[in-house]
Amino acid sequence: MEFNHTSVLLKETIENLNIRSEGIYVDGTLGGGGHAYEVLKRLSGNGRLIGIDQDADAIAAAGERLKEFGDRLTIIRSNYADMKEELARIGITGVDGIVLDLGVSSFQLDTPERGFTYRVEDAPLDMRMDQRARITARDIVNDYSEGELYRIIRDYGEDRFAKNIAKHIVAAREIAPIETTGQLNEIIAAAIPKKVAKTGGHPAKRTYQAIRIACNHELDVLRDHLDEMIGLLNPGGRICIITFHSLEDRIVKTIFKNNENPCTCPPDFPVCVCGNVSKGRVITRKPILPTDGEMEENPRSKSAKLRVFEKK
Repeated sequence: MEFNHTSVLLKETIENLNIRSEGIYVDGTLGGGGHAYEVLKRLSGNGRLIGIDQDADAIAAAGERLKEFGDRLTIIRSNYADMKEELARIGITGVDGIVLDLGVSSFQLDTPERGFTYRVEDAPLDMRMDQRARITARDIVNDYSEGELYRIIRDYGEDRFAKNIAKHIVAAREIAPIETTGQLNEIIAAAIPKKVAKTGGHPAKRTYQAIRIACNHELDVLRDHLDEMIGLLNPGGRICIITFHSLEDRIVKTIFKNNENPCTCPPDFPVCVCGNVSKGRVITRKPILPTDGEMEENPRSKSAKLRVFEKK
């Protein structure tokens, strides 16, 4: 299957990167190479882009799409959590820009055997972005306790029926293991009041989001490594992050704000004594959203938000 993915907020991201032709840039979620292609087009022979992705299919597709750029491009199969170590391994300690597109790719959603979508009934419960990872969605659904499932669906899916969904999952797996998306869909549908299911979109949407986030440790990776990525930026360098749900966006907004104003002194102190120094400024006081035209052309862009931080 061909790796198809339409890059969201592409024009806005490229504009906000403030690309220098001889700069060094990182696309930490390379995907099909859409953002990377536009960055590479703007680089001279002395410029460089490092593309990082944990998905083998994405690596193969991006390598083919971007091969015309030759030595200006380096592709690494890894998680962006390891960006600092991977860059150090190839002799890079500072970069002029970083892009993260945190959405699931269209390829991942549209490839049934990857198990990311509730829209296919007979797919295996996988959801791993890196297929070298040990834990799958099946393991979470069948092995996690009812309390753990409740917490995941409540916190990551923000589903008000999380308790009942977790209860139904545990009851179903006591009869037989839950193996497919179709089985999971039926269990979730039975746990949600029919009146709500008719008006609230697909009943499994929030649970799938929650299990996927847990399976790939998505929020932990972002929360634990965003400060480090800001630290990698050269003076004037920018990091552009595209999120697709409120949990990610909240993390990005908070960490950007804390890097701009890290002072921990009480508000009534006349001068700062904590010694924490600002690392830069938030460029986007409000997130940049897709235009009506982009949302019409690519419905998957509807929940996207772009935030940008610039290093001092």
